[in-house]
Amino acid sequence: MAELKSLAKDTAIYGVSSIVGRFLNYLLVPLYTAVLPAASGGYGVVSNVYAYTALILVLLTFGMETGFFRFANKSGEDSHKVYANALLFVGGLSLLFVTLCMVFLKPVSAFLEYPDHADYVGMMVVVVALDSFQSIPFAYLRYKKRPVKFAAIKLINIVGNIVLNLFFLLLCPWLHVHAPGWISWFYNPAYLVGYIFVSNLIMSALQMFFFIPELRGFSYRIDWQLMRQMVDYSFPILIFGVVGILNQTVDKMIYPFLFDDRQEGLVQLGIYSATSKVALIMAMFTQAFRYAYEPFVFGKNKDADNRKVYAAAMKYFFIFSLLAFLAVMGYMDVLKYMVARDYWEGLSVVAVVMGAEIFKGIYFNLSFWYKLTDETRWGAYFSLIGCTVILILNVWLVPIYGYVASAWASVIGYGVITLLSYFVGQKKYPVSYPLKDMAVYLLLAAVLYILSQAVSIPNVWMRLLYHTLLILLFIIYIVKRDLPLKSIPLVNRFFR
Repeated sequence: MAELKSLAKDTAIYGVSSIVGRFLNYLLVPLYTAVLPAASGGYGVVSNVYAYTALILVLLTFGMETGFFRFANKSGEDSHKVYANALLFVGGLSLLFVTLCMVFLKPVSAFLEYPDHADYVGMMVVVVALDSFQSIPFAYLRYKKRPVKFAAIKLINIVGNIVLNLFFLLLCPWLHVHAPGWISWFYNPAYLVGYIFVSNLIMSALQMFFFIPELRGFSYRIDWQLMRQMVDYSFPILIFGVVGILNQTVDKMIYPFLFDDRQEGLVQLGIYSATSKVALIMAMFTQAFRYAYEPFVFGKNKDADNRKVYAAAMKYFFIFSLLAFLAVMGYMDVLKYMVARDYWEGLSVVAVVMGAEIFKGIYFNLSFWYKLTDETRWGAYFSLIGCTVILILNVWLVPIYGYVASAWASVIGYGVITLLSYFVGQKKYPVSYPLKDMAVYLLLAAVLYILSQAVSIPNVWMRLLYHTLLILLFIIYIVKRDLPLKSIPLVNRFFR
């Protein structure tokens, strides 16, 4: 129980940067959808470019985050030497990437179908290179159990990005009308999408200064034998990482190409991406859990009772994922205002996208078995299968059903690889997961969700009250059955 409390504590702190940070970042979604109307396709451009950068980020980090944790926790290995090797490898790869992209910027931009906006591509090339390099110092902070600094840097970056976006997208347009002389030397009112990328570039560059202490105090020397071992271990992780990020972003990458009219594709992509943000509360929880869980798993691997802890962690993750689902769907009348009204037609996919996020989180929880047994090739196999399913379903169904098909393709793809990982994992590294308990929670959540949708209440406040009561029923069941709150006297008396 002490280990789970430690995991919960670290998850909560990492959640400050992941959950609170992403929530602050989501405050930009109403801004983007307000200044970039759905019909303009501007938000579709943003989503499309960021989908490519997410893929490149995985390529450049090369799975070295997980590789660093694995080798830094091996007995007999010098963690500083492992850290230096990871920094040099990812840093060198990122520098090579920036150099090649800048030399061939025009053909790269033309290939991505942004020949008139090579500046967009150039800025994001630098951003993704900086972010990939910084992922290693971030991993080092997690290894050193310094979640507070980790969270602080993440939050400063997010808040700074928000401030710059507000400056470029709200203040500058106002000044352009009322005091144009102040900003005319740098501001172009037709460059709105570009300023989103400018803001990201500025903050990614400034973030480097926070890592100065983590980049000093050890020797930058390559241990070639260790490097080969780390690369051999990390390469399969890179493969399933690439395919895994394709599972998340391939629809956004190929979406404009699936329509005869590219502009129509960008419009639909913008609607789908904006409304999907409502569902990413689940992704925020999963990310916070992942930051704490990965170093926890590798550190716990030495203990005898590790499999019981893994099973319990899966159960609690699943429970709170269902709670997040009920909360998002229950308060949709409020959360829909995260996007402008002309994007609301896409809200029908939120429940489906959240289902995909739940499968994604379960799959991540299951994935530790092939990392601990050094059989990371299995992750590559699973991710490749999932990506193939998602890609085929998108190409086949999106031209017919639009973004609804993209959402369901993700559910099916992640569902398939979750089942595969579970059944293979039970043979390779068996863990007795509490499947019956999890099934009961799933059934209860499903019943409560159906009740929330089946009962029609015209008054929005009464409807929110009704949904709140249903959510409270789920919370009460959790407390009564699985949360150790009875040790608190007041709670013990209340639930006795």
